[in-house]
Amino acid sequence: MAFHSWLLVITFVLSMGFHCELAGARGHRQLLQSLEATNDGVCTAVVSPQGYECQEYEVKTQDGYILTMHRIPQGRGGGSPGKRQPVLLQHGLLMDGLTWLLNPPQQSLAFVLADNGFDVWITHGRGTRWSRRHESLDASNPAYWAWSWDELASYDLPATVGFVFQKTGQKLHYVGHSMGTLTALSAFSEGKLVNMIKSAALLSPVAYLTYMATPIGAAAASAFSGEVRTTRSLSSSNLPTSSAFLESVCAMPEVNCYDFMASLTGPNCCLNYSTVDIFLKYELEPTSVRTLVHFSQTFRRGVIAKYDYESSMANMAAYGKSSPPEYHMSNITHDLPLLLSYGGGDMLSDVKDVQLLLNDLSNHDADKLVAQLVKEYAHMDFVMAVNAKQLVYDGLIAFFNKHS
Repeated sequence: MAFHSWLLVITFVLSMGFHCELAGARGHRQLLQSLEATNDGVCTAVVSPQGYECQEYEVKTQDGYILTMHRIPQGRGGGSPGKRQPVLLQHGLLMDGLTWLLNPPQQSLAFVLADNGFDVWITHGRGTRWSRRHESLDASNPAYWAWSWDELASYDLPATVGFVFQKTGQKLHYVGHSMGTLTALSAFSEGKLVNMIKSAALLSPVAYLTYMATPIGAAAASAFSGEVRTTRSLSSSNLPTSSAFLESVCAMPEVNCYDFMASLTGPNCCLNYSTVDIFLKYELEPTSVRTLVHFSQTFRRGVIAKYDYESSMANMAAYGKSSPPEYHMSNITHDLPLLLSYGGGDMLSDVKDVQLLLNDLSNHDADKLVAQLVKEYAHMDFVMAVNAKQLVYDGLIAFFNKHS
């Protein structure tokens, strides 16, 4: 079955299982649908109609990727004058910045933060629909996709964080979800960004993947057990992005893509029909095969390391050594305020893997590290749950205010 065909089936089946339609959700869904119908941008189609000011920026990375950022500088109806504290929101794997705007304003983190006095900046990672340009490469060229999450930590985050820091003249708070936590932690472990960050909130933190139990994740790791061994063979792969890969994974007998969300993340507790429908229509974004290989390496080897080219010569050229260097999370500066919020039902970021990360952070200043377990939450609840404001976002805002 073609990728788009099974995606429609997934959408239908999931829609039969979600009956909670909150007031305002239907109208918000119609706004998001206008993205596809009119080709309007995020500001025009999604943010401004809700009564928020919205600005769009372009940021170029050191390796030539052109990224789009969206800014909500104040809450609905304006607000008190004066400088507002900037917050950067970084989405996870297979998503883009719409992650933070999928629910109605009273439930979506970007809008909630704006209404609570923050200057909100939303990123869209390389390869996603809003950030699919490069100074010299076209996205149809396999060379465009020759990156893993290493490059997101080394190039994308420094570019976006640095842009906000320069534009606002202030250190910023950071919110990452899923892969957006891994890239931040990896950068922090190498001493990057910390001079521009006031604090970081990590939702569904991903670092170790030893205990990952999600069927699609396990199938992905198995699919890449004999991964591509050279950059050249990766570039010539017939799976340059994640869409074709997902099609192949869904053909595996052990994966039930008709229950896609649970197969991917674990049983999320608190999503509604509209949000799931929007997610499946708009939020399955491409990524590089190298990123998927990199996650597979992390899962199978039990360490957090840079991408392994599976060639001593290639590793030597990239790193000056025959094997990829590790990211040591214990090297993160001990006085950087960190909030880790994780779910008891999360099969991607398993509780035991989060504990391994917390072990690495055991020497962190006690008053600068907060760990919150939300027992009923799985991976997507942290960005899509109807009650996330009460269970997670209110505490996140209090954490930011404490460290502002």
